[in-house]
Amino acid sequence: MESTDLYYPKELSWLAFNERVLQEAADKNNPAVERIRFLGIYSNNLDEFFRVRVADVKRQIVIAHNAGNDEEAEHQRRLLMQIQRKVVELSKKFDTIHKEVVKTLARYNIYILPKNQLDEYQRDWVRNYFINKVLRHIAPILIDKKTDLLSRLNGTAVYLYVALRREGKNPRFAAVQVPTGEISRFHLIPPQQSRKNKHIIMLDDMIQLCMEDIFRGFVKFDTLESYSFKMTRDSEYSINDEIDESYVEKMSESMKQRLIAEPVRVIHDQDMPEDMVEDLQKRLKVTKLDTLHSAGHYRNFKDFIGFPNVGRDYLENSKLPAIDTKDFSGYNTVFDAITAHDILLYYPYHRFLHFTEFVRQAAFDPSVKSIRLNIYRVASQSRIVSSLIDAVDNGKKVTVVVELRARFDEEANIEWSKRMTDAGIRVVLGIPSLKIHSKLCIVSREERGKLMHYAHFGTGNFNEKTAKIYTDYSLFTKNQEMAEEANSVFELISYPYRRFKFQHLQISPLNARTKIQSLIRQEIQFLKEGHDAQILFKINNLVDKELIDDLYRASQAGIKIRGIVRGMCGLRPGIKGLSENIELISIVDRFLEHPRVMIFNGGGNRKVYISSADWMTRNMDNRIEVGAPIYDETLQQRIVDIMEIQFRDTLKARQIDKDQLNQYVKRGNRKKLRSQEEIYTYLKQLEQK
Repeated sequence: MESTDLYYPKELSWLAFNERVLQEAADKNNPAVERIRFLGIYSNNLDEFFRVRVADVKRQIVIAHNAGNDEEAEHQRRLLMQIQRKVVELSKKFDTIHKEVVKTLARYNIYILPKNQLDEYQRDWVRNYFINKVLRHIAPILIDKKTDLLSRLNGTAVYLYVALRREGKNPRFAAVQVPTGEISRFHLIPPQQSRKNKHIIMLDDMIQLCMEDIFRGFVKFDTLESYSFKMTRDSEYSINDEIDESYVEKMSESMKQRLIAEPVRVIHDQDMPEDMVEDLQKRLKVTKLDTLHSAGHYRNFKDFIGFPNVGRDYLENSKLPAIDTKDFSGYNTVFDAITAHDILLYYPYHRFLHFTEFVRQAAFDPSVKSIRLNIYRVASQSRIVSSLIDAVDNGKKVTVVVELRARFDEEANIEWSKRMTDAGIRVVLGIPSLKIHSKLCIVSREERGKLMHYAHFGTGNFNEKTAKIYTDYSLFTKNQEMAEEANSVFELISYPYRRFKFQHLQISPLNARTKIQSLIRQEIQFLKEGHDAQILFKINNLVDKELIDDLYRASQAGIKIRGIVRGMCGLRPGIKGLSENIELISIVDRFLEHPRVMIFNGGGNRKVYISSADWMTRNMDNRIEVGAPIYDETLQQRIVDIMEIQFRDTLKARQIDKDQLNQYVKRGNRKKLRSQEEIYTYLKQLEQK
């Protein structure tokens, strides 16, 4: 077998993941409004895919070509062609599903009206609304020979390309941004008579219907026509280390590079006339390496993530009220609770309020002396940051490590770092060569004349918003050896030239890879000695070739390996003589599966870890990541139980096979089981014991 056949290309695997999202939009068992929201998630994912992964493939082609490595350049070109073919295939599926979902909404009396289907009353309402509410937000780009359209466009926005035509003259072109940052994309037209039917018009259609009002009096035209388009830019940036300026200033400057980065994709309304397509292509300097294709009427579908439910409650998922755990609520303070026993939370099933309360109480508790915390992504209105500022006001020593390079959150984190610095918080901006991706919080408290540390280890960000839709683990412990090692991680970030020893924790880039590899090898040895051996894991992405090879060797040795991989997967299961003992599934459902978990049977001495790190080279070698052991056997069993529930999923689990065909796991004679709902029931029952 060729070495290239051992690993499924990560870019194509990512598209396979997004196809699973598209399957959720196609699933008629999902409520209609949730289906159209999945179309928004798919679109948002695809935008990021082009900004990051396709842009990287383009760079690899150029780099290989400039280095004279024709073989590598050709390999990357073939990959780019495969990506483009798959995207076109998925776009066709997307358009078909979109039309079907719109028809389904109509059966529930919700109508998304195109501009040519409005009656006289609706047209009058739209025109009046446009003049009074929308027009103020529009400033068209009038294009002439000197206009550098590429530099004027926002790579995250949707535009309308306008042809203003006069008989006997060449058309004048213009671009109009749809101002979704200032005004909603969806507008419910007030009913004239019956309130039964709900009529929604898209902001795009509203602008197109009133396009003449934008240009009349400024540009002469006999007729005009407009069609949607969207350009996606390369999101990469570089930091100039030679300029003598602060790290924040460097990051701010590097963010501006995205505004002028080259396009990697241009997608336009399939009805756009050829002369407009050619002009757009020329002005945006689209090359053979870029993706240029047509699709349905609407661009920038990501706004559909927030599509409003204007109908009955059953058109979206019923709420699952977050669980208030007795592990915390049964005690006077969070510190009493953690002193009594380690606590494991699983969001969004458990209330994220338990963590924010941990920080809030630490902010005013007279016994607390210091708080240390990592920030990668936080909510736009963060109660956590507010509590940290309160802590400074109460005389606590507060240190926050802010990762300025959290992709697409860079600007927000720059602002947070400035705000916290102004409030008196010691802000550490990390290590320029390593992203800080760990999810740590340490509270140090004086108890009986001695400083005791309370540690939090997590798999997800300290973000109140995403904690409602991402599944993630949080471990709270008073284990002093683990807490001291967590404090050493903060020291490592501030003083990377020092040497630190970590016995309990898996720390990237110091020992995480070697510890995981050692655990896999130990499992092989246990099997050889006749002991029970098995490996279970759950991660977002599995593309690191060293770790994949270790799993292949374990499979060849006879170890049964089961894994849950939400996103990219380079491992190819089920190949005889290589990976026939590996079973992988992926679950896509109402919550985004986000935890990283490792379980090793250990010859009867089970070892369980949660981690912030995916099994990717960047996470193992180029980031600060933290994996923490779960020592409490009850909590270990809880994680195993949750994993087993997911392996029994018969509704939302897809099998990851060697060709990533996204076949649903066969139910056979088993009962229908939707694991995310079953886990909620399981955790609620634990609270009743």
